[in-house]
Amino acid sequence: MDSCLFCQITAGKQECRKVIETSQLVGFHDTNPKAPVHVLIVPKRHVERPEELRVEELEDIFKQSEEVAQILGIKDSGYRLIFNVGSHAGQTIDHVHLHLLGGAPANVLY
Repeated sequence: MDSCLFCQITAGKQECRKVIETSQLVGFHDTNPKAPVHVLIVPKRHVERPEELRVEELEDIFKQSEEVAQILGIKDSGYRLIFNVGSHAGQTIDHVHLHLLGGAPANVLY
């Protein structure tokens, strides 16, 4: 979907501060971070809800989230993985994305 911001990012039509990319996803820094480390991990295929993801996409998202945490130096100290699903949960872009947050203790972040 060309009008979807995340589809534009994953297609390379919109700039981002990329951390990781595989054949199925792109991980990039959030432009409005809620933590010292805030990365969005986004499947390249337009999917609106996590339950619509294919098994291999889910596996890649979780495998790469660990890799992102390692790359950014927060794997050992800890991090959060969050899917916001629907407007009441704070989802503002209708393209599923996993938030990886870390870099400070959770009680400092929220």
